Amino acid sequence: MAMVKICGLTDPDLVAFAAREGADWVGFMFPASPRQVTLAAAETLLLSVGRAVPVAVLLDPPDAEVRGVAALGFRVLQLHGAETPDRVAEIKRMTGAEVWKVLGVREAGDLARAADYTAADRLLLDAKPPEGDAQKGGHGAAFDWSLLKDWAPPKPWILAGGLTPENVAGAIARTGAPAVDVSSGVERIRGLKDRERVRAFIRAAKGN
Repeated sequence: MAMVKICGLTDPDLVAFAAREGADWVGFMFPASPRQVTLAAAETLLLSVGRAVPVAVLLDPPDAEVRGVAALGFRVLQLHGAETPDRVAEIKRMTGAEVWKVLGVREAGDLARAADYTAADRLLLDAKPPEGDAQKGGHGAAFDWSLLKDWAPPKPWILAGGLTPENVAGAIARTGAPAVDVSSGVERIRGLKDRERVRAFIRAAKGN
């Protein structure tokens, strides 16, 4: 049974639904994307998280944004940009929050970078975006999971990229992922989550 993060939520009812269905984390996107939320919107969404832990997804955030998000009470900050190991450590010191670092993966060498992020509490492995695409995630694409065969993770980690209700159980079995993250894989159209797909994903990931 893997832990589950449902990311890119923008609707309070869906936040509450995902939490009730057993999502361990619910993620809110602050960078520009079809799933972007403002600080004001996030404040409202946080009222619906129930037992799920809210995660703020940030992209190379300036200090003012980091402090603004932390002030809302987010317990986890997910860094999805080009943040250096030193910057990850700085943000952790600044906020006292749990900090995750996203690593884009296309080849084995990308996994070697994981050892540099000693300050991160978790690493999130996602497929690198297509060449020339400024959007860092949410493409619905998977990287080659066979790259993980002999990888020794230096930190707790989460598998992301191309996961769906249909393939998540197989992905967990193949990679040994202790946790999974989904956004576009549970949407009916870009940016809009589908309740039945959210429920199906959580149940498949948890073996229910």
